[in-house]
Amino acid sequence: MTNEIIKQKLTDKFGEQLSGWEEPYGMLTLTVPAELNLKVMQFLFDDEQMRFRFMTDLTAVHYPERKGQELCVVYHLHNMVDNVRMRLKAYVPIDKPDIYTASQLFSAANWMERETYDFFGINFIGHPNLVRILNVDEMDYFPMRKEYPMEDPTRRDKDDEMFGRG
Repeated sequence: MTNEIIKQKLTDKFGEQLSGWEEPYGMLTLTVPAELNLKVMQFLFDDEQMRFRFMTDLTAVHYPERKGQELCVVYHLHNMVDNVRMRLKAYVPIDKPDIYTASQLFSAANWMERETYDFFGINFIGHPNLVRILNVDEMDYFPMRKEYPMEDPTRRDKDDEMFGRG
């Protein structure tokens, strides 16, 4: 199983709807429309040649400069038979961060989607229990979004040399 075969099969099935083909460090990476995320993953799971039946990771990234595509949901899938990994990306707007859940397809997605919701505010449509998993329920913001400065540069209450910075 090669990246070229995977790309060809996906292109044959979904055509020009898939984009952003890359191979950083040899891992095939592509962008899928948010409304097709589950259909693409279902194809990768069901196809007897593809066999991507294990989800190793699911997270999100906040790109505040990408208007209308501020949040990116990132899936890492693994074909354990051929030992091939790939990455899918799906962009959603920050004002309506909706994407279909993969928890019925990959049981590992259940908690990873809850964590991604908890930290980025992604709404996984159809998730059986989309509630905060690590932060307190009363939290009314999503801490991994790049909406706040990382550190106040005027703070005087800490010594940077104590943290190896200085």
